[in-house]
Amino acid sequence: MLVSEIAGSKPGDDRCLYTLAHELGTICTHAGILLATAESCTGGWIAKCITDVPGSSAWFRAGIVAYANEEKISLLGVPASRIERHGAVSREVAVAMAQGAHARTGADLIVAVTGVAGPSGGAAGKPVGTVWLAWIGAKERLSSVLETFPGNREQVRRATVRRALEGLLDAI
Repeated sequence: MLVSEIAGSKPGDDRCLYTLAHELGTICTHAGILLATAESCTGGWIAKCITDVPGSSAWFRAGIVAYANEEKISLLGVPASRIERHGAVSREVAVAMAQGAHARTGADLIVAVTGVAGPSGGAAGKPVGTVWLAWIGAKERLSSVLETFPGNREQVRRATVRRALEGLLDAI
């Protein structure tokens, strides 16, 4: 489901995020799926949307916020060499974050996000708005995507949360 398809909501409106999280919860509950998140640039916003849904404790295992590189390494087991070689905002790190969350929580469904929300921190090849997302879904299928979201820090983060939730629905 696309955000534009959610009646009465606009892309910058958190009601669309709640609607996506609620739909995710309904599916997870009926299918017996457990979910976890590994977040960097969103700072726990994905987990917040999920836990805004009443009854989410039945299907949400954990939200790991690993903002600093040291925490990506210690909390999620991301190899330091991947961060050194590819940078924290890379497919390799997003995938390692998802795999680490999967290994540590035992959840069936995982999303990991790492990006440059701004207003500073962008670099050549990784401007502000650059976000890598990775999902582990049904039958441990791994997928990832690079997005470049326009806007200010809050808009980039909100768009990342939306894309993360949409990707979780797709991964089921």
